[in-house]
Amino acid sequence: MATTPLQPSTTHPVYVIGGGPGGLAVAAALRGRGVRAVVLEKSAAVGASWRTHYDRLRLHTTRRLSALPGLRIPRSFGRWVARADVVRYLEKYAEKHELDVVTGVEVHRVERAGTEWVLHATGGRRLVASAVVVATGYNHTPRLPDWPGRDAYRGELNHARSYRNPEPYAGKDVLVVGIGNTGAEIAADLAEGGAKRVRLAVRTVPHIVKRTTAGWPAQRSGILIRRLPTRLVDRLGALLARFATPDLTAYGLPRPDTGLATRQREGAVPVQDVGLIDAVRAGKVEIVAAVEGFEGDEVLLADGTRIAPEAVIAATGYRRALEPLLGHLDGVLDEHGRPVTHGARCPREAPGLYFTGFTNPISGMLRELAIDAEKIARRVARTAKSGAKSATKSAPKSSAR
Repeated sequence: MATTPLQPSTTHPVYVIGGGPGGLAVAAALRGRGVRAVVLEKSAAVGASWRTHYDRLRLHTTRRLSALPGLRIPRSFGRWVARADVVRYLEKYAEKHELDVVTGVEVHRVERAGTEWVLHATGGRRLVASAVVVATGYNHTPRLPDWPGRDAYRGELNHARSYRNPEPYAGKDVLVVGIGNTGAEIAADLAEGGAKRVRLAVRTVPHIVKRTTAGWPAQRSGILIRRLPTRLVDRLGALLARFATPDLTAYGLPRPDTGLATRQREGAVPVQDVGLIDAVRAGKVEIVAAVEGFEGDEVLLADGTRIAPEAVIAATGYRRALEPLLGHLDGVLDEHGRPVTHGARCPREAPGLYFTGFTNPISGMLRELAIDAEKIARRVARTAKSGAKSATKSAPKSSAR
């Protein structure tokens, strides 16, 4: 993406809320089209969420298909980029594109003001924008289920957000709750890192896929099947699973009875295997029933079992937490608090308000963020150009003397 010199403008800037990959990508794409964009990041640096992820984490998408517009990820980072290298890349990205990033500023509320937007932020700031891009992230606020007895539980209970590495759990009996990608990887990490016993509580059996098969990454399959009919993808997924992944029914993980695409339409992506299958087959990770509640120092499971782990790690997902920011605006969020639009489409009642990074695509989050960034930038630049032409035509002409 070539960078176009910014043109002097009397209009207000586009404010991008969030300095993660999505926000930075949009800001760079806007700058490349001569549109002034200011990124507002509540933490002290870009890529805040990536700085706090667990140490073992690597991208489940390939380096080549994970780059943001205008800067490749260095080959030296390897095919599956490590968490720390993602942070380095985002820092370099902001520097390379000379992005206007303001850290330590949190936006609390966004309001419509005629044809413009007003952002209420830290320190009583009142910022006026020509357009707003919300990029606060899919995994924003940790979600901890309101299990009966949770608050009186005498054991150690933490959300997966606080997990860094297995060292604090060496020699301990640990229960991981939730078998999404995070829970599966943390369970494998604990098993390899010296935990005395690791159990993984499962409510809904996931689709488990190999990250790569014969050199072919699962992400490329996700891209190819994304627009195929759901029924066809469900059948293909079931067929492929029988050849690519072992049957773990004997270990408590039967094959799912709902198709891969059907699950994805419901918001659940497959679990990419980065050690879980081997750990389960070796008995290092035990599959148990879902958590129903807590009592004293015991955890109550759905099958009536009571267990007493020394530590519980809840990999139970996140909330978008957009209600305080946007919940007062009509037609912007759905009944689950999720944006009704994403990418270059704005809510009908809120022209100039864009969202990126609030879906969980099977084709890869970073890839879709890059695509959305270019679409949003084109739409914003086109709208700004159209508005400037209209203003010029409506301006009164001075009479010659």
